[in-house]
Amino acid sequence: MMIDVINIIETELKQTFDELFKWFNIDNELLHYAPDNKGWSIRKILEHVSLTNHYLLMFISKGSKKALERSKKEDFSGILVDYDLDWERMKIIGQHRSFEWSRPDHMQPRGKMPVAAIRHELEQQLKQCRTHLLTLQHGEGVLHKTMMSVNNLGKIDVYHYIYFLVQHAQRHITQMELVEIEFNLGVG
Repeated sequence: MMIDVINIIETELKQTFDELFKWFNIDNELLHYAPDNKGWSIRKILEHVSLTNHYLLMFISKGSKKALERSKKEDFSGILVDYDLDWERMKIIGQHRSFEWSRPDHMQPRGKMPVAAIRHELEQQLKQCRTHLLTLQHGEGVLHKTMMSVNNLGKIDVYHYIYFLVQHAQRHITQMELVEIEFNLGVG
């Protein structure tokens, strides 16, 4: 049932962003700590998540608009009968280091965005996602698909895109937890 799919996405969206926002309350030294493997600091990881969300939301917004337009012209109730988000395939996106991916340069954090601006951007992105879910609450989001090359997902609909955004953030929450562990081992 479509309402169940949307409720699951909404619940995981809220939980994931709640977790992201907790990272803004950590000690400044941990926030800026660069791991030994030359990886990103937690601050840069948060910036990367906000940058990636920005681009994903461009596809989500465009897809939502097109899906709503199509929903006015065609009956899509048949598509919704057996609709499945393919949860397991999408959850792989949320697993840190579960596949190789070379991210585009425009999603690389530069470390120049103020921390308060990153948090504000994430707050706005959460609102946007919730608005899209509310706007597409009758299943309209199935009517528009866009290509997603990450992990060979292929053409995915608007709900998959929103869930991808959630899973991408989950992936990086795990990464931040690993940075925190390394930091605590070095300090202890």
